[in-house]
Amino acid sequence: MNIHEYQAKALLRAYGANVADGHVVATAEEAGAATKSLKGDIWVVKAQIHAGGRGKGGGIKLVKSSDEAHEIAGRLLGKPLVTPQTGPKGRPVRKIYVVEDTSIGRELYLSLLVDRDSGRVAFIASTEGGVNIEEVAATTPEKITTLTVDPAAGVSAFHGRIIAAALKLSGAEAKQCAALVQSLYRLFVEKDASLIEINPLVVTKEGRLVCLDAKIGFDDNALFRHPDIAELRDWEQEEPAEVEAARHDLSYVKLDGTIGCMVNGAGLAMATMDIIKLYGGEPANFLDVGGGATKERVAQAFKIILSDSHVKGVLVNIFGGIMRCDTIAEGIIAAARETHIEVPLVVRLEGTNVERGKELLADSGLAIIPADDLDDAAKKIVAEVGKAA
Repeated sequence: MNIHEYQAKALLRAYGANVADGHVVATAEEAGAATKSLKGDIWVVKAQIHAGGRGKGGGIKLVKSSDEAHEIAGRLLGKPLVTPQTGPKGRPVRKIYVVEDTSIGRELYLSLLVDRDSGRVAFIASTEGGVNIEEVAATTPEKITTLTVDPAAGVSAFHGRIIAAALKLSGAEAKQCAALVQSLYRLFVEKDASLIEINPLVVTKEGRLVCLDAKIGFDDNALFRHPDIAELRDWEQEEPAEVEAARHDLSYVKLDGTIGCMVNGAGLAMATMDIIKLYGGEPANFLDVGGGATKERVAQAFKIILSDSHVKGVLVNIFGGIMRCDTIAEGIIAAARETHIEVPLVVRLEGTNVERGKELLADSGLAIIPADDLDDAAKKIVAEVGKAA
């Protein structure tokens, strides 16, 4: 789960990190008024969406008057903001963050994430702040320092010194960095975060370390432990089909292809997407119905797949261990009849009650294309979608 910048800044402040003062507003009038209660004579108007690259999309603007803040906010609010990370549809802007301007001396990069190789929380630091860290990794990887933390020992002064040295900080700035490292690690662990990214982390001309921008993501599976964090969720910023899937306990991620996939098991779902690509197709989604899905959940999964107008064909790949193949077949038939499916549908079933499942599909009267195995299924759906292209 992701949260907005203003929410991330509030958390950072609560854990002792320096952030610029600002006000979150929902109207242009409030944006204009917000400047009058902030210091300075230059402010930053920032659109609040769950995506990076807001500056490139025109979502971050410097303003020098209340009238200008009013005008910029009015231009952004209620409209989609398109950035390099949103896709062509953009994300709706419902809130604006009006922030005091910061006198920037240097821009740095600092983040925490879960390092899957070591199974530890890792700090990533770079002197190249303010740009995409992926670009830095590709062009100048020597400018990135990665430091993992032993979960048994936790973070220590040693980690702060390493990060400060990597960021070329010394004296009072290094001490601030060490304190920030401690605060960020505590926030990450206590709130079950999956990502904290400060980009840029700036050294002001006065020598203060300030978190100028921040992204924080959380582990969905741990939200039950943090009702305060769960309340921060902005459903409007998420893909509608993914929101609907979550309501039915389905794991669904929308992709850019044309072949819808319904599979039981995350590993099998990944393999299904891979083999579709192997034969020249493009998956339209990742969807795992789980090992104990009911007929109703299968039907709902089918509807969610077909709600994507880009889907030109559907591949159902089920290996029934706990999941019974006849239950899957009943769900497919019910959903196909209700949605009046008009795209090719290839079904591969294997496992518990597979023969009964195949009988149900064959007797349904629907134009379902059976497949003997996953390889056969992938070839058939790619060929069928290719015919329609």
